[in-house]
Amino acid sequence: MTTTELTQALQWRYAVKQFDTTKTIDQTTLDSIISSLQLSPSSFGLQPWRFIVISKQELLEKLKAHSWDQPQITDCSHLVVLASQSSFDKQAIEDWVMTLSQERSKTLEELQFYKDMMYGFLEHKSPADFLSWSQHQAYLALGLLLTSTAALGVDSCPLEGIDPKAYDDVLDLKGSGFQTTVACALGYRSEQDPYMQEPKVRYSQDKLVIQHH
Repeated sequence: MTTTELTQALQWRYAVKQFDTTKTIDQTTLDSIISSLQLSPSSFGLQPWRFIVISKQELLEKLKAHSWDQPQITDCSHLVVLASQSSFDKQAIEDWVMTLSQERSKTLEELQFYKDMMYGFLEHKSPADFLSWSQHQAYLALGLLLTSTAALGVDSCPLEGIDPKAYDDVLDLKGSGFQTTVACALGYRSEQDPYMQEPKVRYSQDKLVIQHH
């Protein structure tokens, strides 16, 4: 993808309010989207999240009831729910260090400093601070999801107007160590979406960007 193509894709992207219910994301494209989620950046590489990809209409109907009845929930092709790790988990760090050891052919002794650094940063956080950190990581993944789908010509609509606790109940997340943070509807815009023809409005770069040369 060229720089021009990237800019065009981001100009094309907007938060779709009305999806075309006759169009669905094909499996090859969906696999690419899921791969982009897997490759999302996170602090220490810990990936404190789960991505729940939903296309089952019955389940979407249940979630819509906890989403201010927003039509994107049931009209989209797929809904991605981004769930964040809810509390400090010592085993998650142990598992990640073991994975690094295996994939990068490093001994556990070589990774001890990195392991201690992760512990030092995370284990003394209050439960609220840890959850805030974890939720920030989910938004990193959401940003990449919005960008990658735009690059693939897939429409999206990030959704914070949801009841996370009710989502946890519907998705059976209680006791899993993860809780709902945000959702994102994916699919293809309807020709009837009134926002489709609206120009994208952003402040000028001069107002938003500070460069030090």
